[in-house]
Parts: sequence; C-alpha cells; structure tokens
Amino acid sequence: MRARKAAGVSAELHFHDLRHTGNTLTSTAGASTRELMTRMGHSNSRAALIHQHMTSDRDRAVADRLGAMIRGGGGVASGSSEEDPAGP
Repeated sequence: MRARKAAGVSAELHFHDLRHTGNTLTSTAGASTRELMTRMGHSNSRAALIHQHMTSDRDRAVADRLGAMIRGGGGVASGSSEEDPAGP
C-alpha cells in the first residue's frame, strides 16, 4: 500500500489488473496463446484467455481483414503493410 501511494496509483487499481493489461498488450503485439501462457506462467490455455481481453483496435483490424477477404483481396486490408503470401 505504501508503494502504491508513493507511485501515485489510486486504490481502484489492483496490481493483478496489470497482468490482464500485460497479457492483452502482448496478445495485440501478436503473441500466440502458447507464448502468452509461457510469459504468464499458465499451465493451460483457459487461464491465459481469462487474462486476455478484446480491444476495439483489434476488433477493427479483424473486421477490416474480413472485409478484404470478402472483397477478394486475399485477407490483406487496404493500407496494410502485410503482404499476400500467395503473391501477386
């Protein structure tokens, strides 16, 4: 409690919340479930998924990619730096 106060962190933040945030950010950076499990020390995927949360940015990226796939773009959204593995 003294460390939290010294850092200027409010009582509403629980340090366990940082595990959720860290796992979500790691997932957004592209980590697989296995990589998340290793980083978090989880022995099963259920525990890793509990600490992982959906973000609106990822939701938009998934929706954009799905739209590109439907339009026949091979799954690469316009403006993406990702290359089509099938080639031109």
